[in-house]
Amino acid sequence: MELKWLLCVTLLALGMLVVQAHDMEDDNDIDDVVDIEDDLDDAIEEIEESKSESSAPPPPPKVTYRVPVPTGEVYFAETFDKGTLDGWILSKAKKDDTDDEIAKYDGKWEVQDMKDTRLPGDKGLVLVTRAKHHAISSKLSKPFVFDTKPLIIQYEVNFQNGIECGGAYVKLLSKTPELNLDQFHDKTPYTIMFGPDKCGEDYKLHFIFRHKNPKTGKYEEKHAKRPDADLKNYFTDKKTHLYTLVLNPDNSFEILVDQAVVNSGNLLNDMTPPVNPPREIEDPNDQKPEDWDERPKIPDPDAVKPDDWDEDAPAKIPDENAVKPEGWLDDEPEYVADPDAEKPEDWDEDMDGEWEAPQIANPKCESAPGCGTWQRPMIDNPNYKGKWKPPMIDNVNYQGIWKPRKIPNPDFFEDLEPFKMTPFSAVGLELWSMTSDIFFDNFIICTERTVADEWANDGWGLKKAADGAAEPGVVGQMMAAAEERPWLWVVYILTVALPVFLVVLFCCSGKKQTNAAEYKKTDAPQPDVMNEEKEEEKDKGDKEEEEEEETNDEKLEKQKSDADIGSASQEEEEEEEEEEEDRKHASEEEETVNRSPRNRKPRRD
Repeated sequence: MELKWLLCVTLLALGMLVVQAHDMEDDNDIDDVVDIEDDLDDAIEEIEESKSESSAPPPPPKVTYRVPVPTGEVYFAETFDKGTLDGWILSKAKKDDTDDEIAKYDGKWEVQDMKDTRLPGDKGLVLVTRAKHHAISSKLSKPFVFDTKPLIIQYEVNFQNGIECGGAYVKLLSKTPELNLDQFHDKTPYTIMFGPDKCGEDYKLHFIFRHKNPKTGKYEEKHAKRPDADLKNYFTDKKTHLYTLVLNPDNSFEILVDQAVVNSGNLLNDMTPPVNPPREIEDPNDQKPEDWDERPKIPDPDAVKPDDWDEDAPAKIPDENAVKPEGWLDDEPEYVADPDAEKPEDWDEDMDGEWEAPQIANPKCESAPGCGTWQRPMIDNPNYKGKWKPPMIDNVNYQGIWKPRKIPNPDFFEDLEPFKMTPFSAVGLELWSMTSDIFFDNFIICTERTVADEWANDGWGLKKAADGAAEPGVVGQMMAAAEERPWLWVVYILTVALPVFLVVLFCCSGKKQTNAAEYKKTDAPQPDVMNEEKEEEKDKGDKEEEEEEETNDEKLEKQKSDADIGSASQEEEEEEEEEEEDRKHASEEEETVNRSPRNRKPRRD
């Protein structure tokens, strides 16, 4: 991997050097060439300025804010765009069992514009102070009764300063004769609690409802399972997010963030603890019998310790083969008193005892293998076996793990319609936060999904559109991401910059065409004259090439004729050689015949 990185860096460095070298050559060539008139420079500058003005990005589209208006029946709707807290009641209560200094609900609420808003006129409820208890509530237009219609609660939250530890959840306050919004506090009965909450690195999205036990009449909190989605970004991106809870009469529920489902389930199956208790429970009075054997394995009662088993043998023994190193200082202690130490002036021997200098390592032992009495090193004892234990065998009397018997649950009940909760008549925010400036907006409680969706589009949808229009493009987003995670620069270079750089290097590294606007005013020939000279030189070169081709053709023909003559003379020589060989063979045959015995004359006596 390091080699790959080194190769990439080397290629990048070499490419920069090559491009710089080409630029230097081009600059030297340009110095020898003359520019055109200054008027042409001015004209080109004007053209470039007009191009830069025309290429500037258009301004983002303007999004105009309009106050959302419910399109159907609602139980509660609040936009805060009037700029006041009319209809909202600040709590004057105190928390029980808390120090008086922090027991009061004295946290401040104000209606303000959101920081860095892109929708002038869009106001919201802001939790202004930090490290205080805050409580504020408002009545519904009429109590909500759980019957045959769904419940939809929806609102917006923006953690403008992020969030360290605190919540932004709402409570739907139960309709009771004792309900007093002026004394709204943490113990005020509620039917549903819903919304984001965070402390440390624990990011939550609460959905809790209080269920009434039909047998005892007591209320118990039921918590929805945790969402599988990662919620961290909703708390840290400082954007406005839309939180929606949908409860249906068939006991199903959905939790949405920014109109996307992040959690869903059923009130009967996905709450903790379950709505309905188990039919049977373990008998609290049942006890395990004394002879109940839960041991799956037992020691073998018939096993006998071997005669050669020595339980007293030590685990370690001195190494008899070890030899004391040469130069070992037996008479020198390992530690000696510090000769430079001095008794403190305030040392009282009556109180502190006799003073002794602190011990330090003996400097004489630094150059020696060791000091003090030498002892053989210890090694494992090959004869060590330890305490003998009989082997384990299966227990024939094993009866399993004992459990108490089951009995009918005396507290059992079955509520098949947990959706029918306690009616509620008010909505409230009861919060403690270590971060200020939490922005709330556009609360709505209704029964129709389309009403909630249209309300969201007119409120949160405009915020999203305005933010999207002002957001940077893809390049800007990549730059912002790299600022948060610097290692992304390496990815950008490898995936984008390096390939583009290599393409430019290998495909566009030729000489640049000199622009007429870059020439200087001198007596040197103008570009049109240079072009004519280049054309004349080109024509002259073409003629010379034609003459060379004609000369080459004549040479080829001459060589061809010479080759024909040479081949003819060679054939005549070959014919003469053949005739001479024929005459030679004929003379040899004649001589052979004359030498034959038949041709000899008879010998005379």
